[in-house]
Amino acid sequence: MRISALILAPALAAIAACGGSDSSTGTPEKTADVTATPALPIVSDVLAMIYDPNYTVPDGFFVDDRATTPVSFTMHHVLDNSGTFERCSDDFSEALAWEEADNASRAVQGRFVGTVENDRYFEFARELSYDASIGNIGDIVSPGFARVFKCSNTERNGVDRNVHDGYAGRINTRPLNDETVRVFTEYLWQFTFFPTARKKVLESTGTSSAQAISRRLLLGFALSGGANGCDRIEVVEWTFESDRQSGETTKSWRVVDEYSARLQNGAPVLCD
Repeated sequence: MRISALILAPALAAIAACGGSDSSTGTPEKTADVTATPALPIVSDVLAMIYDPNYTVPDGFFVDDRATTPVSFTMHHVLDNSGTFERCSDDFSEALAWEEADNASRAVQGRFVGTVENDRYFEFARELSYDASIGNIGDIVSPGFARVFKCSNTERNGVDRNVHDGYAGRINTRPLNDETVRVFTEYLWQFTFFPTARKKVLESTGTSSAQAISRRLLLGFALSGGANGCDRIEVVEWTFESDRQSGETTKSWRVVDEYSARLQNGAPVLCD
């Protein structure tokens, strides 16, 4: 496959757009047609972000409390018995019992060291000890964090985590506005597994109507073409829409652009 001579420009930082009401004036939250499709970033910016090893998400994107942990660690939500969805409970004792059973079932079990609680979840910290013979483990003793959602905030019962479309859960925290939908969507992003080498959030934008609040994650994927081939680039809209009254949320997945590209002398270039 021939490579074009176009060398792409550096990425421009994308900023997530957040809505909401103006509490100082009482102005109601602006509404927009949730079916409107925002313009896509130009191809050069998309590829610059996808191939930038230091870029993952746009400015203003949700950052987890554990992001500054100075050592390697693991973090997960406790799942139901089928492993399909994340459990939720507002009862600490019930959440602890689920976490203890979860720990007992795992290949690497940990010593309980403490808990953290906030409006979204109960978190249980354990000290995990790994076999020193495992070659890819830097710290043979490292922390592991397991979380149980609070149902008063996030309910995921019945969600199929293995599909991109369909029911995504219920947001029970109030008020339900662009900010709560944004945090729900961006928080869950960090626990979503995509089997690709380069996965990036290009944009995170919100729209709303009288009936629903929507959050659109624009994703960029590079599906490897091998050592000497061109990668297949996919730009995907992953949209989460929450009903204003019930908080029930659905997700939809749509590929909006595709082309081929690769790195040439350290710079991203389009393939013909």
